[in-house]
Amino acid sequence: MPKKERKRLQVVISDEQDALLTRTAYELSSPERLISKSEVVRLAIEKIARELGEGPQVGQLEQYRAILETDGNTDEE
Repeated sequence: MPKKERKRLQVVISDEQDALLTRTAYELSSPERLISKSEVVRLAIEKIARELGEGPQVGQLEQYRAILETDGNTDEE
């Protein structure tokens, strides 16, 4: 069975965001299965997409936007 082709995405994250990724990967890991930071990112993408696809809860879009605005990182590439 051929491997599924994946796209690569490179992003710049803060030290705080890296720490959140590391902590989340650690918390999701078990002795039988270590979870990578990349897997945490893929999980977050799927979770947000599902939430938005199911119709976001009241204020959820505004909450996501506020997080992105306070992040201070803009894509200027």
